Amino acid sequence: MTAQIVPVLFAFGANLGDRGETIRSAQRELAEAPGIRGFAASSLRETIALTESGPDPDAPRYLNGVAAAQTSLSPHELLDLMQRIEGEHGRVRDARWGDRTLDIDLILYGGRAIHDERLVVPHPRAHERDFVLSPWLDLDPDAVLMGHGRVAVLLSRLGDTTRPFEEHADAQD
Repeated sequence: MTAQIVPVLFAFGANLGDRGETIRSAQRELAEAPGIRGFAASSLRETIALTESGPDPDAPRYLNGVAAAQTSLSPHELLDLMQRIEGEHGRVRDARWGDRTLDIDLILYGGRAIHDERLVVPHPRAHERDFVLSPWLDLDPDAVLMGHGRVAVLLSRLGDTTRPFEEHADAQD
């Protein structure tokens, strides 16, 4: 029996270290992983850090982007792969919404809704995050977030606080 191939959408974020290189390296690792094909990454966008208490202009700024791909991996196999890559890039899970070297979220897994102790898909806050919606719209102007509607409409309602990122800027920091 052949594994089913499903479209997926990942979101990436980092606000510590060489943010751009970390995200691009993680994207390369995902793109080259067995069970992943057709990987296409958005441009990166920069935003103010979002904490549990709201935006924090004093925290290191985040870089964010998204990537679309197709996978034959199950949702939990994909989650395991994502978390392994995060760990290899120094991700520490000590503070919720804290500073991090790398965050990879699974936004969509085909047309499936998943809700268990390890994974919720579609991502429960993607519709509230311009740092997900803006690069996604750059990647796919006709994108639709399952359960919420067209990404362009969601972003226009929310407002876009992101700004384009110069790929070489982190190297100069």
